[in-house]
Amino acid sequence: MQARDSIYIDGKWVEASGDGVIEVVNPATEQCIGSVPVGSAADVESAVAAARAAFPAWSNSSIEERIEVLNAISAAIKERGEEIAQLITAEVGTPINYSRMAMVGTPRVVSRSYAKMLESFEWESEVRNSLVVKEPIGVVAMITPWNFPLHQIIGKVAPALAAGCTMVLKPSKEAPLNAFLLADIIDEIGVPAGVFNLVSGHGREIGETLAAHPEVDMVSFTGSTGAGVSVSQAAAPTVKRVTLELGGKSANIILDDADIAKAAKLAVYACFNNSGQECSSLSRLLVPAAARDEVVEVITATMERYSVGDPTDESMRCGPMVSARQQESVAGYISSGVSEGATLVAGGEGMPEGLESGFYVQPTVFADVTSDMTIFREEIFGPVLTITTYESEEEAIALANDSEYGLSGGVWSGDDARALRVARALRTGQVSINGGAFNISAPFGGYKLSGNGRELGVHGLEEFLEIKAIQR
Repeated sequence: MQARDSIYIDGKWVEASGDGVIEVVNPATEQCIGSVPVGSAADVESAVAAARAAFPAWSNSSIEERIEVLNAISAAIKERGEEIAQLITAEVGTPINYSRMAMVGTPRVVSRSYAKMLESFEWESEVRNSLVVKEPIGVVAMITPWNFPLHQIIGKVAPALAAGCTMVLKPSKEAPLNAFLLADIIDEIGVPAGVFNLVSGHGREIGETLAAHPEVDMVSFTGSTGAGVSVSQAAAPTVKRVTLELGGKSANIILDDADIAKAAKLAVYACFNNSGQECSSLSRLLVPAAARDEVVEVITATMERYSVGDPTDESMRCGPMVSARQQESVAGYISSGVSEGATLVAGGEGMPEGLESGFYVQPTVFADVTSDMTIFREEIFGPVLTITTYESEEEAIALANDSEYGLSGGVWSGDDARALRVARALRTGQVSINGGAFNISAPFGGYKLSGNGRELGVHGLEEFLEIKAIQR
């Protein structure tokens, strides 16, 4: 039981001024595993004031000092890796092997990547008679989600530190304990007071207060599209920069010259990573009509071996949904697919066999899904894969782009040039060809309702910088 009783402001653990606590529930056991304080608007004021006061010194800190801090964070995450993995598995329900890789390994490498980037980053350039200078934007409000909690936090904190910004973090209330562990690390390695501040609480009060605050220069938000719109509206009167990483409903296209069996098998994992609770999940599988039966056969066989259960069991591929509310939402989409006439290939309604408690759903696959069905159009954020057939390459591209989202995508083909041509035609922020691996140095973000701005790599760093032209 981790009962956190303080928030982190100006280099100190202090009492929050809100009422009560937020309980953290293990979604596999439905038991309370910890709690964090409820912060208030007054706590936001204190945190922003601390960040503002710390900004002049940190913005002028040496590159060497920033590199040292980023490498120290990376080393501490590595040193406490198993503790962090077990904690996030308990908070989110992520299967432990995936937690070790994605919830610990990725943020560790991301932090280190910004330290490396600073060694050669160009802060100034000459354009005719102008000196173009890149400077830290200022105080940054960070509002992060529960599905990849530490990764999403480090994806903002690391480039902000590298840029010379100060910050106030509001973590998700479903999975906040890992953020407090990060604050412990930051405190222990001696990051200057006020550079990093942590205020837990409810989104409507903490998040909107941060977004509207006139002393906050930028908001970096990851979460649902609806919440992102609210953040943008709150931030608009102060004309601050807002970067948004929002929802997705990404398509995975298998072209007719692909290795159909391999692509179909891997399509399951591309959709069901982190139990399907992933904004960039490839949840819409588009297949040639002639290959429909082969794809269904391969996926059916794959799903028969797809294990769901206790996320601390290393043999499990799929864990629970993060909360009872999320379980109910995903179950509703599964019911919708059944009622709208899609063909149930695997899974379905109700709890997985042998499980009587925990916020589980059955990993589910539907075939014969048409573009007017709810499960084709709306983000489910759970382990639900839809299979839709097409007759031509042009129709496949049109179906992939027939979405209000544009975060990710996949293309499978035996012809590299053809795959690249199709990838270029997709209106989405990233595309994986033949299962190309995620790259932490490449920009991550989306088109359309999937957001604006980019995270990771040099593009992620530049989001936290202002540009000044000095004419001479």
